[in-house]
Amino acid sequence: MSKLKIIREKHNLTQEELSDISGVSIRTIQRIESGNELKGHTLKALVKALAVDKSELIENKDQELEMNYGLIKLINLSSLPLVIIPLANIAIPIIIMFAKKQFNPLTKQIVSNQILWSIFSIVVFFLIAIFVDGLFLGNELDVALTYMIPTILINIFIILRNAAEIDKSQKLHYKLKFSFI
Repeated sequence: MSKLKIIREKHNLTQEELSDISGVSIRTIQRIESGNELKGHTLKALVKALAVDKSELIENKDQELEMNYGLIKLINLSSLPLVIIPLANIAIPIIIMFAKKQFNPLTKQIVSNQILWSIFSIVVFFLIAIFVDGLFLGNELDVALTYMIPTILINIFIILRNAAEIDKSQKLHYKLKFSFI
């Protein structure tokens, strides 16, 4: 339901009455109530007629974005099965996000978390491999596994903690200040 219709009904006005008071045609009011953008002279006339603030009438597209938290949680948890394969933990959430058209801040942040985690893991893995090989500290495979297991466990913890927070408060517990997508 449009903000204009809600406010008009709060004032106990019909579309025709609002048209008479504001000087805006009934057809324009109908278009706005069915989803057309409210702007310019029409916005000013309706703000004056209804005695409301401009922000009360303008539709906020971010608020309209329907968020399916079950699907957002699925996108988050879809990283789990492939957490041991770098970049696969990113691919599945992105595929689901595009297939289900869930382009909202939460899903973008979930994918961004996995992108950053993959970059971090790969860089640290190669640094350890170079360091161990250069200093002859032992078997590279043992050292790599010693690094990989805690890294995988930390990523699993982050994914599960974010899933719990999505259930609890519809937001992420661990999130970045920026987004890769």
